[in-house]
Amino acid sequence: MKYTASVLGAVWSTLNPIVFLAVFTFVVKVMGNSTPNYPVFLLSGLLAWNLFAAAVGAGARCVIDNGNLVKKVAFPREILPLSVVGVALVDFALQSVMLLIFVIASGSGFHVNALVLYPLSFVALVVFTTALTFWVSALNVRYRDVQHLIGLALLVWFWMTPIVYPAGTVQAKLTDPNAPWSPHLWQVYLLNPLTPIISGFQRAIYGMVSYIPSGQTASTPVLPDVSVAWLAATIGTVLVASLVFLLYTWRLFFRMSGDFAEEL
Repeated sequence: MKYTASVLGAVWSTLNPIVFLAVFTFVVKVMGNSTPNYPVFLLSGLLAWNLFAAAVGAGARCVIDNGNLVKKVAFPREILPLSVVGVALVDFALQSVMLLIFVIASGSGFHVNALVLYPLSFVALVVFTTALTFWVSALNVRYRDVQHLIGLALLVWFWMTPIVYPAGTVQAKLTDPNAPWSPHLWQVYLLNPLTPIISGFQRAIYGMVSYIPSGQTASTPVLPDVSVAWLAATIGTVLVASLVFLLYTWRLFFRMSGDFAEEL
């Protein structure tokens, strides 16, 4: 068990996002970001990211770390990456309780018209995370550099995903007709499957598309200026693509698992 012999036990699961929240809130406030209810905005995306990063990061080593078991006992190898995703889901559930407390304390409330995005985003996130976990866990047995590459990739991926900064601001800058770059960069930005997924969580929980700073007349974008239907369709597309990806990675894992004992 993950928390065996731990004094605080499952409390460690909630301390991770609290520390993130404290650090990033401090940094953002120092930089002058005045996003309303920033803790709710940050946590609504951060908890989804934690699920993804924890599963993929641990999944890269799940077969290697259980090498003795793989070489001695016959069992479905798929259990190893699935168990990693399961642990991440437990942490997600525990951390979601803390998010609910922040939402209630802030008085922001859930947004009923966008609430459908939450289960859709959650399913898309779990499917995509499971597919990628199958992939990296199988590849890392044969190519041990994968586990090191994953660490770097997750670092870059985190900052390429609108978690600590508003996606609405990115959209405004990338689609600015007076900018020197092509407005199609916004579509390129959306190719990151976690961008619409995270935006779905934020739209359902945080919900503030834009706000007008004190003393100003122009609004400042926070979330992408798109309809709930458009965002749902985009997340649905990610879900379908993730299901295809899951089928491919599951077959790849099943095919490669026959050589795990020899390669460990």
